[in-house]
Amino acid sequence: MTDVTGLMGQIESIGTDPRGPGYLRPGYSPIERELRDWFTAEAERRSLDVEIDANGIVWAWATAPGENAVVTGSHLDSVPGGGQFDGPLGVASALAAYDELKARGTFDRPTRPFALAVFPEEEGSRFGLACLGSRLLTGAVAADDALALTDQNGDTLADIVTRYDLDPQRMGADRDRVAQIGSFIELHVEQGVGLINTDQPVAIGSSIVGHGRWHFRFTGQGNHAGTTPMAHRADPVAAASRLIGDIPALADGFDEAVATVGRTSIHPGGTNVIASAMDFWLDIRHDSDDVVSEVLDAITTRGKERAAEAAGPGARENGVEVGLDVSRESYSPTTYFHRELNDRLRAVLPDAPLLPTGAGHDAGILAAHVPSAMLFVRNPTGVSHAPEEACEDDDARAGAQALADVLAAELLHGLDTGTAS
Repeated sequence: MTDVTGLMGQIESIGTDPRGPGYLRPGYSPIERELRDWFTAEAERRSLDVEIDANGIVWAWATAPGENAVVTGSHLDSVPGGGQFDGPLGVASALAAYDELKARGTFDRPTRPFALAVFPEEEGSRFGLACLGSRLLTGAVAADDALALTDQNGDTLADIVTRYDLDPQRMGADRDRVAQIGSFIELHVEQGVGLINTDQPVAIGSSIVGHGRWHFRFTGQGNHAGTTPMAHRADPVAAASRLIGDIPALADGFDEAVATVGRTSIHPGGTNVIASAMDFWLDIRHDSDDVVSEVLDAITTRGKERAAEAAGPGARENGVEVGLDVSRESYSPTTYFHRELNDRLRAVLPDAPLLPTGAGHDAGILAAHVPSAMLFVRNPTGVSHAPEEACEDDDARAGAQALADVLAAELLHGLDTGTAS
């Protein structure tokens, strides 16, 4: 088998974060394109038939395209300051697994159609909507809504994709493409501690915990930092920052719920200016959709209280208050992977534990439309979305081997009886 660590080494210098350790590989960017070109070159070197669809998803076919195809792959973009393995490990492992299947002579006999896939903007770090490529493909997001999304520079997705050799008018749901997929299996580095204290390098995904993202916008009265008495201020930063400080305790009141603020923005951002607005983005996750809703309600209620407190008596006398607007950017309910497909994976990997994950993945989006499954490879630090994310070389090799083994079984599944996946 091709050493997956060697493939990872080929891209380790691409997209390093210029601000510090880690990686900065935004979706639909020159860096992601450079990584896409790397994958394309590796696929073509293997004589795979490469195509880039209307949504920017790269497909590398080892056989003629057809119905009931087995597909594997992941993504190449990262969060700001992200780790080396989140996404790319799945792509490199797909290439290594294909090499193993080829060496075994798997394709010397009839199999189901087989393709490797690379999805763009999985992290949602640029346009605020995770798994954007797979959402567009499946119709989980309307093309017009997606194309209107803006990045932090104010550029819309429609503006950006034209620089990415894509036609905005052709983007959107591709029912025929989705109908071709008989099963999708995504390998990913583990983004938690589920495997750390086990003797197993690989786990089978059982579910993806429900998660959503909300935009909180506090508005107030911009003013001079030196001439405005405290009692006359309607400061949105005071309200927003107090609420952010409240969130850990509010989330902790719900068993196993997690809530995170990882991005903020202050307008206009002058050192000697009382801000007129402050925005932050809230991520909530729990396996119960009702609990997610309850956590959001608790945080929103506290936010309104903090907004009311942030307007001083002098400001209120003049009719000036701090306002709060909350809008949902995305939500994915808890997703359970395909039972029969997982049973087949467990038959091939009987020692691999079943593991739920709190992280979103393209496999979770596809799971609503096609049988989908995931393999997780042990992360010895348990840290992800940060430079400390890790994967031991031997574990990476074990993951690629496990992927090859399950793909080999899946490629032959149902051929004798003609049954679909």
